[in-house]
Amino acid sequence: MREGVERIRQLVEQWSPEDLLRWAFVTFGGYVEIASGFGPEGVVLIDIAARVQPALRIFTLDTDFLFPETYRLMEQIEKRYGIRVERLKSALTPEDQERAYGPALWGRDPDACCNLRKVEPLRKKLSELRAWVTSIRREQTPARAGALKVEWDAKFHLVKINPLADWTTGKVWRYIHDHDLPYNALHDRGYPSIGCTHCTRSVQPGEDARAGRWSGFNKTECGLHTSEEPSGLIATIESAPSQSTRASATASTE
Repeated sequence: MREGVERIRQLVEQWSPEDLLRWAFVTFGGYVEIASGFGPEGVVLIDIAARVQPALRIFTLDTDFLFPETYRLMEQIEKRYGIRVERLKSALTPEDQERAYGPALWGRDPDACCNLRKVEPLRKKLSELRAWVTSIRREQTPARAGALKVEWDAKFHLVKINPLADWTTGKVWRYIHDHDLPYNALHDRGYPSIGCTHCTRSVQPGEDARAGRWSGFNKTECGLHTSEEPSGLIATIESAPSQSTRASATASTE
């Protein structure tokens, strides 16, 4: 599988999100699912995917510490598309985590907290799949700048598909407004990037869009889209492809 990804990764860079998703659903069938944190990109990806495959399989990492606005958006998305979002949770409840690691782990070792509440639940989920689809974009963080539309995820050992990798922030928001999509109300209150309540603040004029994430720490990623393991307490078309081209790419990954 890894060798197949290497063979097609340059070819698919020219594909639109729609064609890439269509290829993914045909190639991996029931063994590919969409991960969403319900940011602006996530909402766009879900809408595009629903136009390609209405019977969507979407999961999210519910840390138990998300904003009420985020939970409300999930419910809006479920109602709009007639789907049920699978909520992945840590093996530890917040109370279990406090007993095991002390209070407010996120304020002492956010990497360890992210590992417990995000990375490990994701690892378990991805062990059941052959590919996963994300909404990461290259311009979001330095760690994502080299993201390809199709790549081998060496951390989780499966194919990773990033249909919006080359989209800009402006393009994302134009799509949202053009298609009248719901989005997190916190975006209108100075929160361009939204995670858990304990580790997200609004940003000030002139600050980076992710400055409000893990403020005070040298951290911009939760660990889902990086190759490094946490170091804390716990050991990231110009023309649409023809049917024959998609079939060739599909065969190349088998």
